Amino acid sequence: MTINSQGKHFQTLGEEIRSAQDKKITIKNCMGQRYIASGLSGKDITIEGTPGNALGAYLDGSTITVHGNVQDATGDTMNDGAIYVDGQAGDATGYAMRGGKIFIHGDVGYRAGIHMKEYQDKIPALVVGGRAGSFLGEYQAGGIIVILGLHCDAQVPVGYFCGTGMHGGKIFLRCKILPADLPAQVQASQATQDDLDEIRPLVHEFCTAFGEDEDHIMKSSFFVLTPNTKNPYQRLYTPN
Repeated sequence: MTINSQGKHFQTLGEEIRSAQDKKITIKNCMGQRYIASGLSGKDITIEGTPGNALGAYLDGSTITVHGNVQDATGDTMNDGAIYVDGQAGDATGYAMRGGKIFIHGDVGYRAGIHMKEYQDKIPALVVGGRAGSFLGEYQAGGIIVILGLHCDAQVPVGYFCGTGMHGGKIFLRCKILPADLPAQVQASQATQDDLDEIRPLVHEFCTAFGEDEDHIMKSSFFVLTPNTKNPYQRLYTPN
């Protein structure tokens, strides 16, 4: 099924998507409509254009592929499913996500992965092909963030204050030097083979989606950031 979203109010577009009998839906001429596929399960959605804020918020098992850029809060509190963006993403990508996977081919803005969390077998993942803005993984409580730093000149593929308030999960950075301002509650180490094996399926899925070179990426230097065992934030939360 194909939906021409040109000029449509976001509520009208959302109702068309939800009421569609077809599981596969293509949305053409998307221009800023918010909350597309919010809480949706069981559909495979392809979007041509630029969806608005909160694409895939509370997503519960659908797959979304975007040929273009996305705005803020993509995958906000998503529970399951996958989002593929062949472009850039705005701020707060993956905000409070608690399951599923988000793959961004290009860069993300500020506060990507903020408040990510995990529970039992639900381990959310955010993979960014380019670089991330400041406050990546702020207050991260679980899940995996991978920043690949592809096609950019920056030696460090993240902005300031990476991992501030982090008390769970892992952040993988593909780079040769670490950010200079890592907070005290974060410990960094060179990624081991076991660490790389953990993210290899995610990198493989990213490369398959966007045509990047998996072998070249996995041969690179990675650092892994985890919460310091003396992290005071951990005492404020239940264990993962």
